[in-house]
Amino acid sequence: MDATTLVTPPYVAGPLRLEPFAALRLKPARVGDPATGRAFARPYRAVASRLQRWQQRGLVARDTEPALYLHEYTSNGITIRGLVGALDVSRRALRPEDRVVLPHEGIHPAQADELADRMAEMQLNPAPILLVHHGSPALRDLTGKVMTGDPDHDFTDRSAQQHRLWAITDPDTLEQIAAEVATSRALIADGHHRYAAYLRLQQRGIGPGYDFGLAMLVDQADTPLFLGPIHRSLAGTTMEHLEQATRLLGLGFTRVDQQQAVASLGPTQLAATDGTEWAVVTLQVPDDSAAVEVLHRTVLPALPHGPSTIGFHHSVEEALDRAARAKCVAVLMPAPSVDQAMRIAEEDRLLPEKATSFQPKPSLGVLLRSLAEG
Repeated sequence: MDATTLVTPPYVAGPLRLEPFAALRLKPARVGDPATGRAFARPYRAVASRLQRWQQRGLVARDTEPALYLHEYTSNGITIRGLVGALDVSRRALRPEDRVVLPHEGIHPAQADELADRMAEMQLNPAPILLVHHGSPALRDLTGKVMTGDPDHDFTDRSAQQHRLWAITDPDTLEQIAAEVATSRALIADGHHRYAAYLRLQQRGIGPGYDFGLAMLVDQADTPLFLGPIHRSLAGTTMEHLEQATRLLGLGFTRVDQQQAVASLGPTQLAATDGTEWAVVTLQVPDDSAAVEVLHRTVLPALPHGPSTIGFHHSVEEALDRAARAKCVAVLMPAPSVDQAMRIAEEDRLLPEKATSFQPKPSLGVLLRSLAEG
């Protein structure tokens, strides 16, 4: 298989299960610190002993009792709240109706293998993958009751994210939460390759701890993650090439100024520029599709030249800078909606690579999970 090939990772079968675990937590002063990432760097086999030394120095706390955690974090005025637990990945779905964790982007198998090897060497899930779902009113009532108590931890990290954590250990509350979560179907918002790595580790049959992977389940109806676009830069092509492709396909290509182009961005319209000229590209987007699908599967194959490479950019400024420096075409994208991404995933389709950017993500180090303890 070509190493660049994207594939769909296997599906986990229901019911959806988030199990309690005894968390590792970095000292608040270490959370959100760019230097913290070095604790999880090569050599990965040294990470476990490194964390032990940190624990001896009081930089890492280890909870003695397994818990499900309600984690609320606020970043740039956006508050996200979710349940963090050990996601059961031990069962594979053989029928579409059995699927409970839905990827919406493909993965590179080699990258998933590398991540699995890294986690095995570290004996650690260093960060939760982010899952979004539409939680039940009963589940929101349960988390609301948890929040009536004082948080077990309340701090602001080095990146200015504010965190509140409640450790849920009451057996009755855990049982009720489990019953509500069991009927959910969740979309992977962030962490497709880590999810695939969880499945690879589970298949290796190393031990019971590898039947689970760390995950945070966010109720999109309660504290929605912001879904932003990821813009493209097309090397080896020009505005004239893009116009030729759109005309050939019977699509719209209208040269306008920058203000008009950016203002026209929408579910069926893209803005394109080479840093000098601007245009609005009008697509024909089926009701069950997203603009990014039409761009990659219809427009780009019709280009008479290129693209030799495709760049991905989380901000307009980054895309425009790339177009100006590399003399290529930047394509500004609209973001698909969460419901649209969910429908596409439920139909067993994948969006093109790097089609979505869910924000904000929690800082590294708030909750970690040891693989050695199961």
